[in-house]
Amino acid sequence: MYTTYNEDGVLNNYPNETKPYYAEYPAIWEQRKYVVQGIFAASFVAALALVAFVAS
Repeated sequence: MYTTYNEDGVLNNYPNETKPYYAEYPAIWEQRKYVVQGIFAASFVAALALVAFVAS
């Protein structure tokens, strides 16, 4: 951990920085999983909107 003091005597702590890396493109099975998650999320939001419309 890197620690500094400013001119007013305030202590500042900085964490160690991690090494950056590039993200990898998702595999085809991961892409399919994201599509299924998107379908479930969209249907859930649509159901919530329908319930709100019916209840009002």
